[in-house]
Amino acid sequence: MRVLTFLHSFEPGGVERIALRLVRRWRETGIDAPLFLGRTDGAMAEDVGAGLDFVTPPRRWPGIAHWETIWMVLTLPRVVRAVRPDMLFCAGNTYAFVAVMLKLILGRDCPPVVAKISNNLDRTDASRLYRAFYRIWLRIQGLAIDHFVGMEKPMRAEIVQGVRVSPARVAIIPDPALSEAQIMALREPLPAPIRSDGRRFVTIARLAPQKNLALMLRGFARGARAHDTLTLFGDGPERPALEALAVTLGIADRVDFRGYVTNPAALLGQYDMLLLSSHYEGVPAVILEGLAANIGIIATDCSRSMAALLQQGALGTLVPVGDEAAFADAIATARPHAQDARRTLHQARRFTIEHGADHYVRVMRGVLRSKRAPAPLITEPVVPTN
Repeated sequence: MRVLTFLHSFEPGGVERIALRLVRRWRETGIDAPLFLGRTDGAMAEDVGAGLDFVTPPRRWPGIAHWETIWMVLTLPRVVRAVRPDMLFCAGNTYAFVAVMLKLILGRDCPPVVAKISNNLDRTDASRLYRAFYRIWLRIQGLAIDHFVGMEKPMRAEIVQGVRVSPARVAIIPDPALSEAQIMALREPLPAPIRSDGRRFVTIARLAPQKNLALMLRGFARGARAHDTLTLFGDGPERPALEALAVTLGIADRVDFRGYVTNPAALLGQYDMLLLSSHYEGVPAVILEGLAANIGIIATDCSRSMAALLQQGALGTLVPVGDEAAFADAIATARPHAQDARRTLHQARRFTIEHGADHYVRVMRGVLRSKRAPAPLITEPVVPTN
């Protein structure tokens, strides 16, 4: 089986990071797994993407990053015809438009598409008008895409309701954001970077509107104690505005913007509490990493899966999306080292690449079998004669 995965670039992103891990694991286990990149930029080329060969179109025009999805629609069909994969893997919601366009452009020559749903489909953060158009778009995906993958059990109903497909076209595969070796490494306690009398809060996120990091900073300003600190790993378009907000809130001396670093999850053991303030998510990889590291978690209830992921609050504190006062209160009352190590380890081990990559292969083989199976023979009923 040849599975073609298509990504914009090596730019940091949770969807892309996990897709690259899947490609690497598939290749290690004997699956023919070509990779298409619209462009070759990005820090993950020297990180999770290091050593992975890929196909990419020649860059003929500047500024491709600003219209990279259209660039993929223009260039990927030719690659699909040349590579002739048995299956296309759509790594997340970001790539659904490309998958639908491939179906339209290639027609019957387009291989089956398995699409991972990587974000919340309810989008309660958006306007009513946006949600109306989004529901139409989801139904178009349901008509074009062959099979869908959710990342946690509550997502099955979410996908069936949102995309309007039968449950038979939905598989649940716990998001393979971890490995057994990574979990064991994260369980090892690390020394704190600087001795402090306060609690050490941390987040790992792209500094973009979806993550609602302004709420995190305001919540920290309201709920943190005098010696508490907050470290942000990640970069993105909102960084200047967030740094300015930290100054305005009077917490700039306690907030450390570290930018993008290789494998920030490995540093989680230095901190007491992980924060997530997103408007919407699917199954956030950073939460899985926090469980693996056995540190406290405060997160917005930003998807149908969050309650199951944190076992109805037993493994972390959930607050309503956008509720600054509740977020601040959760920070104020946070107790470090209160996690149940046995339960967090059991939950983290559900989300390993060792299990997830093989599960994807089984689902894809099943989709191929169903597509190749001959149609049932329909015969005219026999009418008895006198």
